[in-house]
Amino acid sequence: MLSRVAENLYWFGRYVQRAENTARLINVNANLMLDLPRRMPLGWAPLIEITGAEAAFKELYDEATEENVVRFLMIDPRNPGSIVSSLNNAREILRVSRDTMPRDTWERLNDIYFYVQERGESSILRTARQAFVQQVISGALLVYSVLTTNMSRDVGFQFLRIGTNIEQADMTTRILDVRTLRLNQNDDKLDLTPFENIVWMSVLRSLTAYQMYRRHLRTRVNGNGVVRFLLQNRDFPRSAMFCLDNIASTLPHLPNSRSIERTIDRTRGLVRDANIEGLMKTAMGVPDLMDEIQIGLNDLHTALADAYFSQSGS
Repeated sequence: MLSRVAENLYWFGRYVQRAENTARLINVNANLMLDLPRRMPLGWAPLIEITGAEAAFKELYDEATEENVVRFLMIDPRNPGSIVSSLNNAREILRVSRDTMPRDTWERLNDIYFYVQERGESSILRTARQAFVQQVISGALLVYSVLTTNMSRDVGFQFLRIGTNIEQADMTTRILDVRTLRLNQNDDKLDLTPFENIVWMSVLRSLTAYQMYRRHLRTRVNGNGVVRFLLQNRDFPRSAMFCLDNIASTLPHLPNSRSIERTIDRTRGLVRDANIEGLMKTAMGVPDLMDEIQIGLNDLHTALADAYFSQSGS
């Protein structure tokens, strides 16, 4: 397969997943703000931290108000990680790679892209926002459904899988990183245990994991359980371990690369061997581990680019 085509499919998977995850974050955070007392300092700024866009946001906005953050994440084309930018990038890739994916993919992606273009500005307000983000989530899932049900499981599909799973693993670890850090930095003198549980429930819901968490663990929501489930569970599709296992399963279909194998094995080891109970006892235990995993994911991206994309000139 031409390296440019492989790279396009990889990034297409990442951009569609990014648009969906960003919509989920906005929706869940809005609900979280309704459940928490005003004194608990979470607000909307953590969403900028989760997406890793602090520098870009500060250049464009003076304050992390609800409206500013929502606009930045939903419809600001100057933010390369916004919903509109992610969908636009996916659409540009598909425009030049339409013969590698089912024809219905173009139609379904256009549906959600033009919906965002037409409704984005009017959906910043709370009254219309939930319907907007739900439509984005549904549209992204429909695009992925078309691909998984109609696309041949050839080399191109493996790169699509890799991109989707790297993006999801990255988002899962970012959410755990920021939410854990924010809870540990809270200086409120009140007993915040009930509110901490609400935050952990929001973490699960931002990854559509609440129902599966209760099914697997059969216990109340708590920090140790949530971190372990979202990091190490091998059956839940948005857990870091599941995503890394999925990436590893694509390797037999691709040209051999020891660098990629070593990077995946090292990152999987970080996740698999993590002592969750011990990490949760220290303020920076989980955030430090998440940083290490994110470095591993970045190294994996670099190894993939060096092995398969370098000839494309990107």
